[in-house]
Amino acid sequence: MHRKHVLALSLAAAALASVAVYAQKGGPSKHDIIEAVSPDLQTVKSTQRLQRKAAAVSTARADAGIARAPTPEDVGGVDSFGRNVKWLGLTSAFINLSDTCPTDPSNPDELCQVLAPAPAFTGFVFEDAARLTLPGKSADSLLCYWFSPVLNVGYSNFGATRVLARFRYTPTLTVENPVLDDPSLIDPTTGAPFGGKLLTSMTSSESYVVPLEPGVAFAERTRDSAVCMAGLITRRSLIENYGLTEAQANKFFKKPTTIRMNISGSAQHVDFASLVFGLRVVGD
Repeated sequence: MHRKHVLALSLAAAALASVAVYAQKGGPSKHDIIEAVSPDLQTVKSTQRLQRKAAAVSTARADAGIARAPTPEDVGGVDSFGRNVKWLGLTSAFINLSDTCPTDPSNPDELCQVLAPAPAFTGFVFEDAARLTLPGKSADSLLCYWFSPVLNVGYSNFGATRVLARFRYTPTLTVENPVLDDPSLIDPTTGAPFGGKLLTSMTSSESYVVPLEPGVAFAERTRDSAVCMAGLITRRSLIENYGLTEAQANKFFKKPTTIRMNISGSAQHVDFASLVFGLRVVGD
């Protein structure tokens, strides 16, 4: 347990140190970096270990003629195995990148970033771009996401030489729960107390690189979706990744949870972008 926390903290600290270096070039923010330690992304070694154990256990059971309930080595997510999916709500973030932006701060839907003139990078970070709050006992052991971006992006090159236009974004989730208010609980990604919340990735970031000849301008619309793998939060990840006790992990799912969606990224040689990010949350 301790080694896992040290490893996660070391990964996050090393990555965070690079933020200042690359910030002026549209490099990673804390939202990009958190993907490396997300509970949604199971490591290769963990997967291989579970596969080896599952093979050994299956062979032993077959030899003994014994039928048992699935174990973590068999199915991975044993806590949610066989449970029905519960629909727990949805929300959306609407973001524009433009040469001018609305100036009405009272309108929460008017999220906008002014684009720097080409060839400069434009970085953007929108925290709490959309949110939802789940009552206590909404799920038993798992919160999972369906993430659906709809992107309309315009690229252009009005210079005299060939360029590469770039656009990237990274979504993350801030998860708030009263159990995380315990000052003795330390967030392995920051080395400090959780303070009532943790930041996790949806491992759904995307990066586009578009070659543009001189005088070329066009707009592109893309629409896709991604679903969680290990889960944005599970009872098991709270214990193994974040250091909660079994009792604290059980209590977590009995308390109300607020989920806030954050979007960060950068653009270069982009004229405009109209971005919609849909988030649906499900549980067991």
